[in-house]
Amino acid sequence: MSNLGFARSLMALSLAFHIIFAVVGMGMPLLMVIAEARWLRSRQPVLLDLARRWARGTAILFAVGAASGTVLSFELGLLWPAFMRFAGGIIGMPFSLEGFAFFTEAIFLGLYLYGWDRLSPRVHVLCGAVVALSGLASAAFVIAANAWMNAPVGFTLVDGRITDVDPIAAMLGPATLPQVLHMAIAAYLATGIAVAAVHAWFLRRDASSAFHGHAFRMAIGTVLLTAPLQFASGDVIARMAARLQPAKFAAMEAHYDTRAAAPIVIGGLPDDKAMTVHWAIEVPSLLSILVGGSTDAEVTGLEDIPRNRWPPTRIVHFAFDLMVACGTALLILAMWIGLRLLRRRAVVGSPALLSACVIAGPLGFVAIEAGWVVTEVGRQPWVVQGIMRTADAVTPAPALAVPFIGFTAIYAVLAAVLVFALRSQFIETAPHPRTGS
Repeated sequence: MSNLGFARSLMALSLAFHIIFAVVGMGMPLLMVIAEARWLRSRQPVLLDLARRWARGTAILFAVGAASGTVLSFELGLLWPAFMRFAGGIIGMPFSLEGFAFFTEAIFLGLYLYGWDRLSPRVHVLCGAVVALSGLASAAFVIAANAWMNAPVGFTLVDGRITDVDPIAAMLGPATLPQVLHMAIAAYLATGIAVAAVHAWFLRRDASSAFHGHAFRMAIGTVLLTAPLQFASGDVIARMAARLQPAKFAAMEAHYDTRAAAPIVIGGLPDDKAMTVHWAIEVPSLLSILVGGSTDAEVTGLEDIPRNRWPPTRIVHFAFDLMVACGTALLILAMWIGLRLLRRRAVVGSPALLSACVIAGPLGFVAIEAGWVVTEVGRQPWVVQGIMRTADAVTPAPALAVPFIGFTAIYAVLAAVLVFALRSQFIETAPHPRTGS
């Protein structure tokens, strides 16, 4: 593997590992605060117990996420020094703000964990709310930096160097709000279905458990709210990609020929040489309607983009289809839940629904991983869209195979420690199935 190949692989491995904890860092604090807020209103002991257990799980996940995030910060400088020299004056601001948000989250998580018997209940809930907001802000600032890489603005390029930087304009570029919304909703959706799946597993064995019943209903409520919103935000971000990154959008849709009445391509095997897609399902004119609101809207195909600027079509298209398939499955699940609620039927009372939730548990995280493949691989060969190629940003240092193997081992150990810690925590503190105490 080339130097560039190892650098890309190591960065991809680190991002794929860390993003799970970034997502949980947004989703779990919200759930624990909701549980405690409900306890404040009802004073049901099971809700306080649930908030405490979710808080301990959040702390474990936060610690592992902090470790993997630190590794990523080092990798940016070590693997991509030319990129940091070129773009450091722009991405420095969102990364600095992310650090501020991270430390705020850490401080208030400490107050939350150790303040159960030292702070008033309302102040304690407020500390938890700050944790939830800080986790969201931390992710938003990182996404703002990535959004700038996808749609660079807020500077003047003179002789290949960035000058006249407007950091606010750069951070609030045209891709920032769509990406932040899409990622935030995805985080709450993925966390909600994952937590719901855990508690659904136990409810299948004993549907009368008060502890798991409360936990499941709160978690599945986030799925019910966020699944439709995620489809709406996905439509917005797809239109943005069609406007700002036509090569990425064409690869996502495996769309080769520029034309009006362009069809949506579902599945299939893209063939770049023949510029066609084998064994695909096509929905006539739908791509033009989604992009331009009319069958007459022309959609740019890969044929109008130089070959040396094409992203890897198969990878991007497969990842996009996988992301959409997972999102569609979760939307169908949300519709099923909503239908039962409209008919005033207990969500916990359906063994089939509980089993479906268990099966759907990983889908949110799978969709997020696939979505980031679309975002990052779809931008290739650029590290900064249209300005700097990835090959020009990589370190010239040799022997990247050694850190690749080393970091892979570190992530494997961290994953094993995480599973052990969460499993021990859950088993040791699992409530009685019937009393929830």
